[in-house]
Amino acid sequence: MEDILRPLYQERASNENTLGVLFVEKNKPFSPGTDHFDCILLIIVKESDQDQSWMIKHYEFESGSAALHVVTEDLLNSWLMLGSNRRAVDWVMNGKVLFNRNEYITRLRDRLHEFPADERTHKIGLEFAKLLRRYNDGKELFHSGHYLDAFNNIMHALHHLARLSVIEHGYYPEVTVWNQVKIIQPEIFKLYEELVTGEESIDKRIELLLLASEFSLSSKTKLGANHLLGIIKQKDEWAYHELMEHSEVQDYAIDLPMILNHLKDKGYIKTVKRETKSKNLYHRYYSIKE
Repeated sequence: MEDILRPLYQERASNENTLGVLFVEKNKPFSPGTDHFDCILLIIVKESDQDQSWMIKHYEFESGSAALHVVTEDLLNSWLMLGSNRRAVDWVMNGKVLFNRNEYITRLRDRLHEFPADERTHKIGLEFAKLLRRYNDGKELFHSGHYLDAFNNIMHALHHLARLSVIEHGYYPEVTVWNQVKIIQPEIFKLYEELVTGEESIDKRIELLLLASEFSLSSKTKLGANHLLGIIKQKDEWAYHELMEHSEVQDYAIDLPMILNHLKDKGYIKTVKRETKSKNLYHRYYSIKE
């Protein structure tokens, strides 16, 4: 199979724009990890030739099928940080290296294994934002009597709590994150088990999990918000739009108002009023609470 596909990547490998080529072979009959193709070719490039950060082509040959993915380094790094394409993590970590310019893939894998502190802090911030959003949505839906929708949100909240815990312990969260959590932090695994397999009625299970999630949120707030708090500390005061436009906040800017209100309620930050041209109307600024 590899020999058949060699012409697809050989020409690209000779191009200085190409950083690495990985080959992923289907290893089980049911294989969503390869989109049910017999194999995947992942080609990582510095820049796109056609203003396309991700290009995909599908092929068939006598013994099977293949998908070719050409992705820019920037988009790949975004996937790895945001967790928005979990298959890509598996491809990078477990794919067979066919081309490795200046040890690019080796260094990328080392980075994922070592998980540098700054990347870890940023990724924890992302997971905390998603955890907070899912928890709040689940709580509101529960109190409105929409138990199935509440169940869905609380299950997602636990998943983000699990990923946060894995990252906290210095590991990169895998697709099978619950296998990791069962070893690293079994109490979170038990919460998930209780939600999914508990014998109580669905509303009772959600009510109990909301209480447990409230405790987890409180205990994880300082850790989860460390990335944002570090940014807020850089200035005495921030207008909301300044924080929202900060390059390092872009990945969770959509949930920024909710996070700021949570941090204010928990006593980590304070709001400061500044006069506007209108009487009794003030600009709101955010600052670290000493």
